[in-house]
Amino acid sequence: MKIGLGLYRKLLTDTNFAFARQLGATHLVVHLVDYFSEEDPRISSGGKDGWGHAGDTAAWSLDALKSMVASVRAHGLEIAAIENFNPIQWSDILLDGPDKRAQIDALKRLIEDVGRAGIPCIGYNFSPGGVWGWRQGRFARGGSVSVGFDAATIDPDEPMPDGMVWNMRYRARRGDGVVGEIGANEMWSRLDWFLSELLPVAEASGVALAIHPEDPPAPSLRGIARILNPPENVLKLMGRFASPAHKVELCLGTVQEMAGGAVDAYQLLDRLLERDQVGYIHLRNVRGKVPHYHEVFIDEGDLDVPRIIDMLHRRDYQGVVVPDHTPALECQAGWHAGMAYAIGYIRALAQAAEMGRLEIR
Repeated sequence: MKIGLGLYRKLLTDTNFAFARQLGATHLVVHLVDYFSEEDPRISSGGKDGWGHAGDTAAWSLDALKSMVASVRAHGLEIAAIENFNPIQWSDILLDGPDKRAQIDALKRLIEDVGRAGIPCIGYNFSPGGVWGWRQGRFARGGSVSVGFDAATIDPDEPMPDGMVWNMRYRARRGDGVVGEIGANEMWSRLDWFLSELLPVAEASGVALAIHPEDPPAPSLRGIARILNPPENVLKLMGRFASPAHKVELCLGTVQEMAGGAVDAYQLLDRLLERDQVGYIHLRNVRGKVPHYHEVFIDEGDLDVPRIIDMLHRRDYQGVVVPDHTPALECQAGWHAGMAYAIGYIRALAQAAEMGRLEIR
C-alpha cells in the first residue's frame, strides 16, 4: 500500500510537494479544476494561470501534463491520478446535449495524452448534480470545522440551473431555465455510453478510468438520480464492462454514508480488491448515514479504519490510499495540520500491519 495526498490546482506548489514528502507520501492525486460554487459569479471556462484555473483547457495539453509530472518527480513523488474532468470538457456527455459526440472525441485524445505523460489513472464522478447539499459546521472532535449533510435543511428537489454541472458553471445561464429531471434508467444509459466509448481508448493508453460513488449518497438530488448508491450498484457497474481500465475511485467514507444497502463498506472493498478493480482509495471517516451525517477525524467515526488497513495488508494492496477530506485544526495552517494528522494515523496503522502488530479480531 502506498500513501498519497490530494492537491487542488491552487495547492500544486513546490512547498506542498515538499510537505507531501515530509509526511511520507509517495504519490499525489491532482485536481486541475478548482471548485467553484453555484454562488460564485465566475464562469469555469475562464482563467489562464498555472496548471489550470477552473476551465483552463491549456492545463490539459500534453506539454502541460508532462511539465506537471516532471515538477512532481523532481520532489521524489509520482502522480497517481488526475481527479475530475473539467465541466466544459464533458457537460454535454453528462447532460446528453448536442455536443456530446465532439466532447467524447476530445476526451479520447485527452486520455491518450494522459497516458503519454505517464499518469496511470483518471478519477471521475458521473453525477451532474455533484457534491450538492453539504454544509460546514463544527462537527468534528473539539469543535473542528468539517462538512455534513442533513436532508432536512435543504430542498433535495431544488432544480439545477441551466449552464451548470457538478456545481460549476461551464457557461452563463440562459434565461431562467433549469437542467430538469433525469431518471435512473437514463443515467445508466448515459454512463454505459460513456464507458463503451472511452474504455477501449483508456486500455490502449495504459490509463484506468476510476469512478467515484455518489456523494452525498441520496437516491436523487436536484431531480437527478444518483445511481452508484447503494454499494451493490457499484458492483453492478463493475460487472457491466470487462476491461482492466475499468476501476473504482473507492471513497470509503462515501460508502459508509450509504443507508440500506445489502453490501457494507468492508464487503465492497474486499470484492473490489479480489477483482483488481480499485483505482485508488479515498480514506476518511464519518458519523451517521444519509439523510444525516457528519465528516469527522479519521479516528473518531463509524468506519473501522484499523480493519480497513488490515484488509489492505492481507490483500497485498499495492495501490494508493489518499486521506480524502479532513476537519481543519485550530492553527494557522488548519488544512495542512488535518492532513498531517490523517496521514500519520494511516502510516502508523500500515506499519503496525506490516510488522504483524495490528491484531484485528
